[in-house]
Amino acid sequence: MKFFLASLAGFIRKIPTLTHKLTNNAKSEDHIMLKKTLTAFTLSFLSLLGNGWENYAAQPSQKTSDAPTGTLQKMIVESGSVTMDLDLNGLNGSSSLVARPVTLHFAAAANSFLPVLVFNDLLRAAEAGSMTLIPQNAAGAGVNEPGYSALPAALRASLGQLAVEKMDWDASVDLVVRDSKSGFVFFNVEGHQYDYDANAKLLSITGGRLLISKEFANALGRPADAGATVGKISIGAAMQPIEVQTLVNGETRSVVMPPLRGAAGAEGPTLVPGPDVIVGDLPEMAQYGSNGNFVGLGIATTSCNNGDQPLNWFSLPNIDHPVIPQNLYRMSAGIS
Repeated sequence: MKFFLASLAGFIRKIPTLTHKLTNNAKSEDHIMLKKTLTAFTLSFLSLLGNGWENYAAQPSQKTSDAPTGTLQKMIVESGSVTMDLDLNGLNGSSSLVARPVTLHFAAAANSFLPVLVFNDLLRAAEAGSMTLIPQNAAGAGVNEPGYSALPAALRASLGQLAVEKMDWDASVDLVVRDSKSGFVFFNVEGHQYDYDANAKLLSITGGRLLISKEFANALGRPADAGATVGKISIGAAMQPIEVQTLVNGETRSVVMPPLRGAAGAEGPTLVPGPDVIVGDLPEMAQYGSNGNFVGLGIATTSCNNGDQPLNWFSLPNIDHPVIPQNLYRMSAGIS
C-alpha cells in the first residue's frame, strides 16, 4: 500500500497539464479511455487522501521524497453564471439558412454541490454533482425574454428548474443539462475544458458543445436528431472550500472544515454561531451483502460547516471531530 501510494503520487506529479486543464471530447475513443484512466487513478489517490489516509498514519512507515506534501481542498460552487447559446433552427428541425440564435443566461444557485478537488492549487479532479440554474435575463424578463417563445415547449417549460450535472467518471458523457425535478436530460455536453484559477478561486468550463440527448430527440419526434449539435455552453463559478487537509510526507496533520460563505441553499439553515456540521449532500448509497434477514447498507455523506467558525475533524483516538449517525426505516405496510 505504501509503495502504491508513493508511486501514484509521483505519477500524478508527472501529468500537471492534464490534471490542471481537464478536457472532454467524446469524438475520440482514445481520449475517453485516457481521461477515464487518469480520472480513476486521480480519484483513487485523492479518495485515499480524503477518506482514511489517517488510518495508515499510526503504522510504521518510511518517509520518502515521493510522499505527497501539501494542501488538499474539496471545493463547491459559491456563486456563478452559465451561458447557453442555442440555435433555434437546429432545436426546431428547421433547414432555414437564416440564423436564429438565442442566448440563455443563468445564475448558479448558491453553494451548489458541483465539487472539485484541488491539491496545491492545481485542479486534480471534478467529482459527480450538480448545479441548479436560475434564469437571469434582461430587465428581469426571465423566461419571457424575447426569443424564448420559439424554444421547444418541453425546454421552455423547464427553464426555471434546469441543472448542470457532472456525471460519474465511468458514464458515457461528462456533463448533461437536465430538468432538476424530473431528471429529463435535454443536452449532453462534449468538447469542454476545465480550468482553475487558484488566485481568484475561479472554476471555468469552456468550449462545451450542446448535443440533443436521445430522450429529448424522441420527445421532439425527431429521434434521428439525437447527438446533433445545437449550441454551446460556458460556465464560470467562484469556488469555496468545504474541507481542507494538510499533508506532510503523506500523513494527515490537520483537517479543517471552513465556514460556508452564505446559507447552505434555500432550504438550509441560517449560519449559526460557532462550528455547525451539516450533511450537505448524499451522493451515493451502496449495498454490502446480506445475512439472513439483514442487509448491509452504506450511505456516503458530504459534510459542510454551516457555522461561522472553523470545524476540526480528526481521527481517533483524537476526539475533536463530529459524529454522523445514519438510520434507515421501512414504512409500515410498505413493500417488504
